Amino acid sequence: MNYVADLHLHSKYSRAVSQRMVLSEMENWAVKKGIDVLSASDFTHPLWFRELKAQLVSDGEGIYKLNPPAGGQNSKIRFILSTEISSIYSQGGKTRRVHNLVFMPNLESVEKFNSELLKRGCNLSADGRPIIGLSSRNLLELVLSIDKKAFLIPCHAWTPWFSLYGSNSGFDSIEECFQDLASEIFGIETGLSSDPEMNWRIKELDNRSILSFSDAHSAIKMGREATVFDLSSLSFTNIKNAIKKDGDSKISYTIEFYPEEGKYHYTGHRVCRITQTPQETEKNGVICPVCKRPLTVGVMHRVEKLAQRPTNIKTAADEFGVTWVEDPTNLHPKYVKLVPLVEIIAESAGVMPGSIRVLNTYDEMINKFGSEFNILLKTSISDLEKSFGEKIGQGVAKVRKQEIKVDPGFDGEFGKVKIWDERKLKEISEKKEESQLGLF
Repeated sequence: MNYVADLHLHSKYSRAVSQRMVLSEMENWAVKKGIDVLSASDFTHPLWFRELKAQLVSDGEGIYKLNPPAGGQNSKIRFILSTEISSIYSQGGKTRRVHNLVFMPNLESVEKFNSELLKRGCNLSADGRPIIGLSSRNLLELVLSIDKKAFLIPCHAWTPWFSLYGSNSGFDSIEECFQDLASEIFGIETGLSSDPEMNWRIKELDNRSILSFSDAHSAIKMGREATVFDLSSLSFTNIKNAIKKDGDSKISYTIEFYPEEGKYHYTGHRVCRITQTPQETEKNGVICPVCKRPLTVGVMHRVEKLAQRPTNIKTAADEFGVTWVEDPTNLHPKYVKLVPLVEIIAESAGVMPGSIRVLNTYDEMINKFGSEFNILLKTSISDLEKSFGEKIGQGVAKVRKQEIKVDPGFDGEFGKVKIWDERKLKEISEKKEESQLGLF
């Protein structure tokens, strides 16, 4: 059975996160999105951990649900315990800043893990994403010493500033980062600025899973990336085995942000409005031509530097017109690139994604068709057009066919999606006006 999972979120106790990121709100939005399993993240923060213990009850091995007072008797969403840890340390004569996701199978192991971090001088109250001085390798060793079922995944693995492969503070390989424990790393999280195909070009990832989660700081952002697990039953061990590629459990596919929309896809300097493709960076270097300061080297350029093989993909459309990207070598599962529904609605109406008009239309669509993923992947375009207008239907169809344009993000600025070509829209509008004038 397939389970849609978003296992990288943040609670209200993390910096720059909505104060509405609490378990009940996460559950409400998970239902809207079509997500089955969420991360009960930030478990290192003492206040949040207190809430987790009070509001979650066990629903299987390593799986939790909201207790009846918090979520009602018919709670559909399940939670797994994880947190993001920021390791800042020196290795190889260089300052390293690497973020990792830690997964624990039960609240008792979380409590032991938090206690060990406190003994090592970690200030857990400062942020839901705590900073520690432990190396990534030593953090992994600590995780495994607490519970053999626990595991660690490097998160947003290509982000320039805080990641495994990051251009500014990362490493060139998993072995360089985790040393003798490298074999305990079963997969990596792509992050918003890379997609699976970019990661398929890295040889050491051939036998590791390519995972995608949202890293959401607000509930509406949940599910912008997700991983779909095929499990005989939902359990912590089965999720881990799917990531390990061990046994019958597996990953069916991943749901992806367009990587160009990620805020570190290209190299550039936001202040001076300079952006460069990898080819331009190779030619022009990494110094801003305007202010002469270093550019932030983007994810695409970093992938090109570390890749051992060229791009190799094949695509196929399903019965709903959705374009799936497949690995011709069959080493990795397929994936689909989507634009969040609120962005499609907003561009269709010519308003901002956070406007009341967009959110009202979004809720109406969810009530009509069940969930965001059902709308984006399985609802017929004719049904969408009949209920919500031709423009929204066309928008979903164009996203399914990958007939969109994205101005790539760079140096901390998200890319900008354009579903409709403005010039073509103007031409169509002018033709309609001419046709209407011809009637008089």
